[in-house]
Amino acid sequence: MSLRRTAALLVVFGSAIALPGAIASGQAATVEVDVEGIEPVTSRLYVALCQGGLTETECRIGQDDPVRGTGQRVVFRGVQPGVYAVAAFQDVNGNGKLDRTGLGLPLEPYGFSGEVARRARPEFESAAFALREPGASLRVRLSRALPPR
Repeated sequence: MSLRRTAALLVVFGSAIALPGAIASGQAATVEVDVEGIEPVTSRLYVALCQGGLTETECRIGQDDPVRGTGQRVVFRGVQPGVYAVAAFQDVNGNGKLDRTGLGLPLEPYGFSGEVARRARPEFESAAFALREPGASLRVRLSRALPPR
């Protein structure tokens, strides 16, 4: 995974989520994210930890990896305990962003932690979870807002 690729923008409901790839070292918490609902096509999976909101400045910890199956585990190590949310999407066409319709509806599989409704822009509070040492394990299910074109 190149630094340039990792720095690609993860765009979720009009919010760009940067994936700088750097995680603070020396912290005790680990976040294991099991992503389900991945489509079995050659593509990349983008997963970000967000703190305080779902915008670029609030989603600083991220990873992108090639898709290896319909389910995949992403592990974040050395994360400072706090309140976070997870945002994820599958970049099916390889352009490094979540594609959308002219009305802003996502065209590629996407998902969030928590109980986020698919009918409106997500709220951080709905996707948030408390991270304490030694860590957390959670599940994110990807789905499409619209059928594939």
